[in-house]
Amino acid sequence: MPQFALGMRQAGEMTADGWAQAVRDQLGLGRLLALGGASDGAWITERAAAGVLRGAAADTSGVRVERLRLALADPADVAEPAVPPPPSALPPGPLRVSAEFAATSGEPLRVAADRLRAALAEAAEVRLGLLVGVVDLRVTGLLDGAASDADPAGRDDAPSPPGETDPTAAAAALVGEGDEARAATAAEAAAGVARLTGALGGLGRAVHITGRAAPRGAAAVPGRHVRIELAVVSGHRAVDVARAVRRSVTDAFADHPTVSVLVTAVDRSS
Repeated sequence: MPQFALGMRQAGEMTADGWAQAVRDQLGLGRLLALGGASDGAWITERAAAGVLRGAAADTSGVRVERLRLALADPADVAEPAVPPPPSALPPGPLRVSAEFAATSGEPLRVAADRLRAALAEAAEVRLGLLVGVVDLRVTGLLDGAASDADPAGRDDAPSPPGETDPTAAAAALVGEGDEARAATAAEAAAGVARLTGALGGLGRAVHITGRAAPRGAAAVPGRHVRIELAVVSGHRAVDVARAVRRSVTDAFADHPTVSVLVTAVDRSS
């Protein structure tokens, strides 16, 4: 009985951010990383970003990424986002990409590392819109043959989800009704949106609408905030898709709510 009471007290003391992080870990989403800068109001899950970077690494000859993680390069070097972020998302700031890799023995390891570092940095910026400050690499082994023979996905670094939800079967549950449906329609109309998701929580909804208090001292009437969770199509830069979604959703309502976007997946184009 005392042990049960202690567990309940500890659970009650966990912060909302702690619960959100625990849920993300359970779902295999990893950290929520800011896309673009403080004014872009966009984030991407670590799992989705790592998948794109792993793809770039798989196209890099002579190397195979074994582990890959993304985090803030310097927690003190961050900015305040212009719109409310998703629960416990990292603030905008330069990121650190940490990777462990194996390489072939046919060239100096430094050469292979430089090639991999350039590929990861370019993919983060060009394909996603992540601001990368540091790429840390660690060699963990040598490859006997061509690295391309290995599984390009490598090992997963975050907890794996139990399985992918069929987006077609789940579509009705993601959208909701009324203003949620209107926001969903506006989001889906933006170029580069593959589908709405809803991986973060909130009863599996892809659209979350909440009230937002006006800034202290401001004369503006308190407004609303809309968060959209979605997958983007590979080949479309994630931050550009998020910007287009924010504009589309904001313009869909007369009160022009603030909008944030969370990219939870990057789908291959068909």
